[in-house]
Amino acid sequence: MTEKVSPKWKIIYYESPSGQKPVFDFIENLSPVAKSKVINSFNLLTDFGINMRQPHVKKISGTDLWEIRILGQDSLRFFYKTIKEQTFLLLHGFTKKKQKTPKKEINTARRRLLESQSRY
Repeated sequence: MTEKVSPKWKIIYYESPSGQKPVFDFIENLSPVAKSKVINSFNLLTDFGINMRQPHVKKISGTDLWEIRILGQDSLRFFYKTIKEQTFLLLHGFTKKKQKTPKKEINTARRRLLESQSRY
């Protein structure tokens, strides 16, 4: 009996109408240690896909968004949505400084999702 291996998930970055990739740029400006943690977390996300659970990911209530949580000296958060063919669309990344996620950050991700729906 052979074990069925599910294909890896893909991650794509939101791209603005002007061609900018704000999530990619955010990651590029992180410290090497923080960037390494982001890469490791994204690798987990592509390996486990929608089966990844807390404490790594969390559903944002009242939205279609999920949040990948990267803990450490910098508490980083990335909002994403599952789209076609085992693909995650990363919409927004930020450094979380307070206990509660600011509505402004969620609204940025929601606005980008709405704007990009015709393209993805």
